[in-house]
Amino acid sequence: MMRVKCVICDEIHKLDDENPQAKKIRNRPIHTYMCSECHERISNRTNERKATGHFHLYRDPVKDNDW
Repeated sequence: MMRVKCVICDEIHKLDDENPQAKKIRNRPIHTYMCSECHERISNRTNERKATGHFHLYRDPVKDNDW
């Protein structure tokens, strides 16, 4: 079992060693862990902001390649 800490709520959770998320964190420590409760809360609030119409994702525009 691997012990991980949520980056938002600082709760410690245990992940099975064979879990793909545990493997990702173990192989590349830059990846962070977020518990399902925090992930769900953030996704719900993001969807609420998208519904207002004032939510903008600042991404580079897609360029068409004539290649």
